[in-house]
Amino acid sequence: MPEEVRACPLCGGMASELFDKREFRKTPVVNRLCTSCGLVYQSPRMTEDELESFYEAEYRRLYQGDEGPTAKDLAIQERRAESLCGFFRGRDLHLSRHLDIGCSSGMLLKRFRYEFGSQPVGVEPGEAYRAHAQGQDIAVYASLDEARVSGEAAFDLVSLIHVLEHLPDPVGYLVEIRQRELSGSGWLLLEVPNLYAHDCFEVAHLVSFSPHTLTQVVEKAGYELVALEPHGRPRSELIPLYLTLLARPGQDLQGGAEFRVHAENGVKTRRWLGMLRRRLVTRLFPSRAWLPY
Repeated sequence: MPEEVRACPLCGGMASELFDKREFRKTPVVNRLCTSCGLVYQSPRMTEDELESFYEAEYRRLYQGDEGPTAKDLAIQERRAESLCGFFRGRDLHLSRHLDIGCSSGMLLKRFRYEFGSQPVGVEPGEAYRAHAQGQDIAVYASLDEARVSGEAAFDLVSLIHVLEHLPDPVGYLVEIRQRELSGSGWLLLEVPNLYAHDCFEVAHLVSFSPHTLTQVVEKAGYELVALEPHGRPRSELIPLYLTLLARPGQDLQGGAEFRVHAENGVKTRRWLGMLRRRLVTRLFPSRAWLPY
C-alpha cells in the first residue's frame, strides 16, 4: 500500500499543499509542495520494499515495454554520455576510479573510461541491464551494499544520472556517498529532470527538483557546488529539460543537522511559466525544441 510522506525530504517540514495530481500509465501520482522550503515531492508513494521490487522487475517494462535494453534507449544513453563528457571535459581532472550508481547499460562508464582512462564500476538493480553492462567488461553490482561487501575502494568520481529523483531520502543518500564512497578530493556528478521544464511527474519520481532545491539538497549533504547547468541535451536544443550538477565534498555537517535550508518562493508560478515557455517553443521552433532520437 502507498505510504504518506509526513516530513519534507529536504527541510523536514510537516506542512505541505497539493501541487499536482494525475494518472501516469493508469497509476495515480500525487505531488505535494512543502510550504516551508518549496521542495516538490510525491505523497503518497511506494514503500521502500515496494520500490526495491519495482526496480528489480517492473521499472523497465513499465517505461520501455521490455526488461532489456532497446535500440531507442541505448541511443539516448549514448548521446547523454557524450553530453556529460562534454560537461566534465576541460576541468583538468585526473580520474582513476568512477562509480556510476544506476549505471543502466554501462554507456556512461564506458565513455568515461575511453575519455578519461578511469576504472569503471557500476550499480544496476535491473538484471538484464546489469548483464549488458557486464558484457562491456565493467564490474557491475546489483546494489551499493553488494559493492561495499566486495571491498571496492574509494572513487574519484561518483555519478547518479537520473537517479536522485527516484530516492526517498536524497540528502541522506548523498551523505552516505560522501562518507563511504567518495575520496576526499573526489567529484559528485548529478543529472535530474528540471521541475521548470520537464513533465516530470511520474510514478518512479519521488522528488522533483528545481535548480534551487537541487542545490540545497547537495549543500545540505555536505558538498560544495562547482557547476550547475540547465539544458536540454540530448532531447532538445531550446528547452532546459535537465539539470546537470558537479560538486565536491565540503564541510562535514553530520548528516545536514546544522544546515539551514533557504526556502524557494513562487514555485507554482515558476512551474507554470516554464511549461508555458515549453509549449510556445515547441509551437514556434518544433525541429529545435525536440531533437530526433
